Amino acid sequence: MQKNKKCLLLASCYKLKSYKKQVISEEVTTNLKLMKKLAMFLFVSTFALAVHAQEKVAKIDFKEDTIDYGEIAQGSDGQRVFEFTNTGNAPLVISNVSSSCGCTVPKWTSDPVKPGEKGTIEVKYDTKRVGPIRKTVTVSSNAETPTVALKIKGKVLGGNSK
Repeated sequence: MQKNKKCLLLASCYKLKSYKKQVISEEVTTNLKLMKKLAMFLFVSTFALAVHAQEKVAKIDFKEDTIDYGEIAQGSDGQRVFEFTNTGNAPLVISNVSSSCGCTVPKWTSDPVKPGEKGTIEVKYDTKRVGPIRKTVTVSSNAETPTVALKIKGKVLGGNSK
């Protein structure tokens, strides 16, 4: 009978060890699943934040990208204004405005233009020069399209032209 008790005890111990292994295995599996879900959540959250951060961008939208002086008299007022709006959702900063020659002098809004607000770029053409006007004014900014080419055109008539 003592032998039977030992056998029963050993069998019970074996079943208990087997049961413990099964429970531990299930806990490990459950913990691994939770860790995978947590890792996936962190990955998706990080990706969503990165995408959201990239959505903040300035956009420059000009009322017109070409100004036509038409035919103007020599020595007349050569100043014109390009108007733009920041249609983005971040402040727009114009870093530089340059012209294709020294006969056109640009001035621009130096303060950041908030989303939805308007700004201007003034260009002054030297109308003492007679002949056709075909110039490019290049705008550099932090906008989604960082470089924009604006054009001025027309013709300066000499003193005796009509």
